[in-house]
Amino acid sequence: MNFFDIDASIIEASEKAMALCADRLAEIDEIQEYNQIKMIKAFQNAGVRESYFSGSTGYGYDDFGRDALDRVYAFAFDAEDALVRHNFVSGTHALTVALFGVLRPGDVMLSVTGMPYDTIRSAIGIEGDYPGSLKDFGITFDMTELLPDGTPDYAAIAADIAEKKPKMVYIQRSRGYSLRPSLTWREIKKICDISKKQSPGSIIMLDNCYGEFTEKVEPLTIGVDLMAGSLIKNPGGGISPTGGYIAGRADLVEMCAYRLTTPGTGKEIGATLGVMREMFMGAYHAPHVTGEALKTAVFASALFELLGYDTAPGYNDPRGDIIQLIMLGNEQRLVSFCGGIQSGSAVDSFVQPVPSDMPGYESKVIMAAGAFTLGSSIELSADAPLREPYAVWMQGGINFHGGKLGIMLAADKILKDSR
Repeated sequence: MNFFDIDASIIEASEKAMALCADRLAEIDEIQEYNQIKMIKAFQNAGVRESYFSGSTGYGYDDFGRDALDRVYAFAFDAEDALVRHNFVSGTHALTVALFGVLRPGDVMLSVTGMPYDTIRSAIGIEGDYPGSLKDFGITFDMTELLPDGTPDYAAIAADIAEKKPKMVYIQRSRGYSLRPSLTWREIKKICDISKKQSPGSIIMLDNCYGEFTEKVEPLTIGVDLMAGSLIKNPGGGISPTGGYIAGRADLVEMCAYRLTTPGTGKEIGATLGVMREMFMGAYHAPHVTGEALKTAVFASALFELLGYDTAPGYNDPRGDIIQLIMLGNEQRLVSFCGGIQSGSAVDSFVQPVPSDMPGYESKVIMAAGAFTLGSSIELSADAPLREPYAVWMQGGINFHGGKLGIMLAADKILKDSR
């Protein structure tokens, strides 16, 4: 039944879109199944039991649940070790702990995928003049520009690594809120191979936000030494209420743990309070939920391509993250799209997104999100600055049926608002 009074033309186009992307959706089913089975094995190997869900207080000594959760994520990510904590306040925090954990005064951090995402720039010292940044500690940031089409410049990467011999080669997997394509494991492996050849001693670190469980191949198996991300994105499965992770080589994870707590105590302390059940459940559901978000993105791309819009990636293109870019062409359609996404939410569906000024942005920004967890971008959401080319960045969808509805309502609202 059409509970939402969606225009017949949008319903017809949606049916065509489903047929168009059927093979791609089936491929995602395979990725979901592979990663879900692997996650169950991770739980079994870690010996997860119901008593681990109760949590701890105080110093958190001998918190067997906390230690088991680290082992779960380590197996799932093909890591030697992992540091998974609710007191990582964001993905940027987890990344920052990793940076400060392994970099020392005089070291060089080389970003080989252009300018890093906005929120990490102040921690590095690229923007602002905040005390305590990497720059403040005498750590040098350098960057290899992307090619004009937004893809990695492998020749320039090789030359820069050979010349600078950086302590860290830094890769950002996701497009974030730029127009460049996200990286699949194949592009990441190529960068790793170049780095290992030109500077074997360099630590390869990956900002893995939005990329977890989108493929069968894990970055840590193809040359990445350390990676980090947020639990209110893919790896929290839409259930973890907060948190983040760092995973990779055991010696590097240990250094990061010493930064998070204190040298000498590291992973051995840290109360888990009352969040362990949700964190375990989030990990368990993460592979399936990520697949649902991928399906939502593929369907959005197929539908809006049929409606005459440019999308990136295309519905049949390889995907390294859950983010979908749609070029809407003008402000009215952008506002309508976000309004439609909001109206399809289970939470705050009655809210009307409006463009507004936000700190750090030159243009007004519009955001749509009806989420059970504040800021959760594994749940269906969309946002964009109001400027050319009037593109919207959409991500999430904890189940495909709900995500599909949100996309259809976005298309329907664009259609009706233009009449």
